[in-house]
Amino acid sequence: MIQYLQNNYETVLTALQQHIWLALVPVLLGFLIALPIGYLGVRFTWLYHPLVNTCGVLYSIPSLALFVFLPVLLGTKVLSPINIVVALTIYTVALLARTVADGLKSVDPTVTQAATAMGYRRVRRLIDVELPVALPVILAGLRVATVANISLVSVGALIGVGGLGQLFTRGFQLFYLEPILVGIILSVLLAGIADLVIVLIQRAVTPWARFQRGGTA
Repeated sequence: MIQYLQNNYETVLTALQQHIWLALVPVLLGFLIALPIGYLGVRFTWLYHPLVNTCGVLYSIPSLALFVFLPVLLGTKVLSPINIVVALTIYTVALLARTVADGLKSVDPTVTQAATAMGYRRVRRLIDVELPVALPVILAGLRVATVANISLVSVGALIGVGGLGQLFTRGFQLFYLEPILVGIILSVLLAGIADLVIVLIQRAVTPWARFQRGGTA
């Protein structure tokens, strides 16, 4: 495997860079889209259950079918990475919109009432009070969405775009084990590093959560 890496360093590095881009850009886009959608699901209570059901249906769509269907819908080329980015953004929104809504619903009503009594208006209360309190739940969902995206990108290799997944298809086509092993190891490492980064960010922005867990323990 080391010999394979030495001989194909540039190919593996290019596949890794493409994998990171294809996995993380949809996470960022999906997070930004899911925040207002999740908030609307809490703001208008009649919208919560339709939102949850719609997210469940969207996430149940097979990824390969979505990758193949999107070029028809978007008018893009089959090999365009835009198809992967849009598909994974849809999956990210489907995962995170419900998580954001559940996080905001988990905020103790007495906390929001206290903020309102102190003069916080709706938007300021959301930004300064409700979102920070809901962050542990939201970031837990973000961890799941990030790891899921890193895994799903490889499926795109079946239509010619897939970052590290291209190493899998090359290995299967040539009956060559080394690129498959390299692809698996790098995918697992990438998922582990991304998850660790989000955990560290969560620990940095929600220090009170550690104290609460320590107090509970």
